[in-house]
Amino acid sequence: MYKLGNLTLRIGRSFTVGDVMYPSNWLQKSTEAERTAIGITWEDDPVRADDRFYWDGDINNPKALEDVNAVDEDGNPIYVQEYDATANNGEGGMVDTDEQLVTRGLKYTMQQQVKDTAGKLLAQTDWYVTRLNEKTTAIPADVTTKRDAIRTECDRLETAIAGVATVEALIEVMNSQDWGE
Repeated sequence: MYKLGNLTLRIGRSFTVGDVMYPSNWLQKSTEAERTAIGITWEDDPVRADDRFYWDGDINNPKALEDVNAVDEDGNPIYVQEYDATANNGEGGMVDTDEQLVTRGLKYTMQQQVKDTAGKLLAQTDWYVTRLNEKTTAIPADVTTKRDAIRTECDRLETAIAGVATVEALIEVMNSQDWGE
């Protein structure tokens, strides 16, 4: 993006420097030397952090690693609610249960994602297991090896995720996935 001091200049919009008003196509038509002569610089757009791990793409605002029990603004626990037809004098309504609401952390979410991936990969060869049980036809060795490798990778990732202490370490673990495909 083009900058003039602290001002961001938008392509396709006119702007004024001192007493001179520049037309909306000036940034596209001008040379780098012309832009530099009046103090215009180029600044790369900021890199957005991965929204899976950071709130609003802000590297300074990581999501929680651990599960968090939900509380209201006064610090009182928030409970899961369910519909009760007898509430509100028989008119029905939502009532609290005994279960406190939990906001899942990144560790839980990523472990579930790893389990889901492993499950989907294993599902592709589940028919071999069914065939073995129904017809006693052996599972080919390469299929058994592949299924074992998937389970091993899933176990490795789950253990590594459980052991991370920072979001950055979690990102490294998630980027190290190797499902052998």
